[in-house]
Amino acid sequence: MPASTTKQDLSATLKRAIEQSGLSNYKIWKLSGVSQSVLNRFTSGERDISLATASKIASALGAELKLSRKAIV
Repeated sequence: MPASTTKQDLSATLKRAIEQSGLSNYKIWKLSGVSQSVLNRFTSGERDISLATASKIASALGAELKLSRKAIV
């Protein structure tokens, strides 16, 4: 799978988690420490975020990001 597809999958999954959390962007901003403008632009689709920022948001939602290796055949 190309890296861009993986990043798109991560973004889509994180956006769904934000929506399903029931938390406002303001509350996620306060819990995560991610700037409000970055969070708003990410959730509106205007920009993407780094893995470090995604991890902070996930943590604020009570989740975590995990990397796993795929077997190379």
